[in-house]
Amino acid sequence: MNATSTGALLLCRADPETVRPLAHLLREQMLLTRAGGEWSVLVPEGKPWRGTGPGGGDPEPVDRVLGGWATALAVGSTWPVLALWWDGDRAGYTLAAGFRRTVGYIWLADGTPVGEDEAMRTFAARLGLDPVLDLQALEELTRPDPEADAEARLRGLLAVLTRTGLALPPGLGPGESADRLRSVAGAQRGAERIEWAGWRDAVRVELDAVEAGSLGPWVRGPRARAIAAAQLAAGLPLLLLGVRRRSGRWAAAGAVLLAQGALGLAYHRAREAAERS
Repeated sequence: MNATSTGALLLCRADPETVRPLAHLLREQMLLTRAGGEWSVLVPEGKPWRGTGPGGGDPEPVDRVLGGWATALAVGSTWPVLALWWDGDRAGYTLAAGFRRTVGYIWLADGTPVGEDEAMRTFAARLGLDPVLDLQALEELTRPDPEADAEARLRGLLAVLTRTGLALPPGLGPGESADRLRSVAGAQRGAERIEWAGWRDAVRVELDAVEAGSLGPWVRGPRARAIAAAQLAAGLPLLLLGVRRRSGRWAAAGAVLLAQGALGLAYHRAREAAERS
């Protein structure tokens, strides 16, 4: 890897139709395409880690940007989100799943592991991987290997995930530059551009997805209200943190949570009102 090969991918364990509504709420330009039978991949069109994303701002490390996005997507969904990132110095991943604490691992550019072994065990458990064969392959990635650099480590991680149905298109993988990733993703059959179209369209897309998806029975009642309240409670501090630090990424993550919580409560009340009328 070199200083120009900074890149990032968001792998979502859901089909593109399911991912699309939440991806719109990130308020980032991305390309969305299928990555196997059970996975989709989001490829950023911009380079917000250089401070060139919407709204500008100071540059942030690529792992922090991707971690914020993965968290925002995961808390509003029932499927896990895996952020992969690499730059001239390091590479790694962040796994987000619901409201649980994110888990991640980092390798230096030469492949030296600097993460905690427990992270790999948690990673395997949350993705439902084989606790023996798959975990053994993952633990190999945490041991010194002078022949494996950071790019090879990430490829090894992806090789394990192929057993879950993950199949990234050729050219869409670790070590590629952001420009190359964008070009490859855009050339895939069925790829679509995700763009922020305003809150009105975001609300419409979100409600359409809820009505048509498998979560329909869960959008009303005590459990739905509790989830919406938790999203609001988590989103406001995150939004304030982003404003205080002048970080558009964390502010966006907080906005996603607030939008999800507000939509959940509004939908519940609208349905109750409709039934009374």
